[in-house]
Amino acid sequence: MLFKMRLIVPILLLAMISQSCSEYQKVLKNEDVKPKYDLAQKFYEEGDMKRANRLFEQIAPKYVGKPQGERVMFFLADTYFQRKDYNMAGYQFERFVKSYSKSDKVAEASFLGAKSYFKLSPVYSLDQTDTDKALGKLQLFINSYPDSEYFSEANTMAKELTTKKEHKAYEIAKQFNKLGQFDFTFLTPAVAAFDNFISDFPGSIYREDAMFYRFESASRFALNSFERLQEERLKEAIADYNAFKKQFPESEHAGEAEKILEKVKLELQGFTQAKEAK
Repeated sequence: MLFKMRLIVPILLLAMISQSCSEYQKVLKNEDVKPKYDLAQKFYEEGDMKRANRLFEQIAPKYVGKPQGERVMFFLADTYFQRKDYNMAGYQFERFVKSYSKSDKVAEASFLGAKSYFKLSPVYSLDQTDTDKALGKLQLFINSYPDSEYFSEANTMAKELTTKKEHKAYEIAKQFNKLGQFDFTFLTPAVAAFDNFISDFPGSIYREDAMFYRFESASRFALNSFERLQEERLKEAIADYNAFKKQFPESEHAGEAEKILEKVKLELQGFTQAKEAK
């Protein structure tokens, strides 16, 4: 008996799947939108997003301006999201928000649209155009729906993207600093890049490192400058050290910073002695 049941169950499941596929193909070819709407909703509720998406795609244009249009457009956008087609999901959620701005689903659609672009954000080392777009969408949602159940998640995502942008900006500045070890012309953009980073991301986790490497770049730049420009640049480097030391007195870079400072002071002392000798 048990053996027979083991045979019957798979056969029944296969029959049900076959019937479902047959019904799907039949409705797919049918011109009547009502059966497509009903079956699409059934697939959506069952979690069959692939077939639901195909049917919602077909009927969405037919429901524009109709009462069911709001529901169809939201489900269409969500099936793209559930299938991880985030480009189309973001686009469709944007369309929904524009078309149904009074809907009780508009906050959720705004959030899911922003989350779609968040999902498209690449690793920090690649172009961050999608990250900028996602940040813009998330910030708009945060400003528009402070009481939303999705508010906390949106803030978390925005923070993650901001950190990613910080990381990229920091690594670019650090790369200029590294190249400056072999070619002093890279030290000018290194200093500028660190200045921009420190200004743009005042609360960054990379701030301590950025301020140290800014001092290091400025010091190396000063030590290798033309003599007529050197004194002023050495003084600027010392000012950078003081700013770094004030903010991070217990920095892990303190020892290295002290060594660099000694070289700068020694070079500057030469100018002081030369003036006193006159």
